[in-house]
Amino acid sequence: MGGVNHSEFAAFLKSRRDRVRPADVGLPTGPRRRVPGLRREEVAQLAGLSADYYTELERGRGAQPSAQVLTALARALRLNGDERDHLFHLADRPVPPVTHGPAAQVQPALLGLLDRLATTPAQVITDLHQTLVQNELAAALLGRPPAVRGPAASFVHRWFTDPDARAVYPPEDHPHHSRVFVADLQAVAARRGGDTEVRRMVAALRRHSEEFATLWDTHDVALRRTDHKRIVHPALGVIELDCHSLFSEDGRQRLLWFSAPPGTEGAAQLELLSVIGTQDMTADENSTSP
Repeated sequence: MGGVNHSEFAAFLKSRRDRVRPADVGLPTGPRRRVPGLRREEVAQLAGLSADYYTELERGRGAQPSAQVLTALARALRLNGDERDHLFHLADRPVPPVTHGPAAQVQPALLGLLDRLATTPAQVITDLHQTLVQNELAAALLGRPPAVRGPAASFVHRWFTDPDARAVYPPEDHPHHSRVFVADLQAVAARRGGDTEVRRMVAALRRHSEEFATLWDTHDVALRRTDHKRIVHPALGVIELDCHSLFSEDGRQRLLWFSAPPGTEGAAQLELLSVIGTQDMTADENSTSP
């Protein structure tokens, strides 16, 4: 590897920043804006970076950015697959493998909606329940997804193979979620035409979980569109919320968001969650649930 191409990296960042309009990411478009696209501090905020750090990157200075930083920048700047790969090349980092086909790149329409849901927990997942991106409230509610690839990246896979993954729901609710997960996977498998990824997941789950095998053989089919959930939070206890789903046009990704009717205990707990954030999170990261 030849090292970071600082000047080209900086120029590419600026060109992409100039292209993204504030409305694309849920920001107000005031009359006093002096730049055609986003401000540097806005990109930094969207990527979860400090404004000073991002400014150094765009000035062609600083150390080599990590793969995690590059991925965050690619999402914040709405880069397509080729642009994301180019960003990694300029930073002299290996391009991450595309392990889940088209679903690995968050679809811009869902990402734009996610940016507008700043006051409610929300995240984008694949049809196999792999978390692609989540806002801070979703991380505070559910924990962050484990840094794993392959089948274990799917919450459905962890649900039937890792007992710790079930801690996010009260034990008495587990049978319901098991049934819903399997029925949803049946629908996904049918829509995908039984592709290799789904076949391997189903075969592995049948081997490792008698519960999954029994439910799979019922052939119940139902995409999970809405659900009422009780989520166990380490600081706030059990939070009752409604979970809503918005599907991408091709069905490969879903935007999930959680809400509670005004005046309910769940609504009050969500307000507390926005104050607590992730600072008191003690749950295992593997408990992240779609």
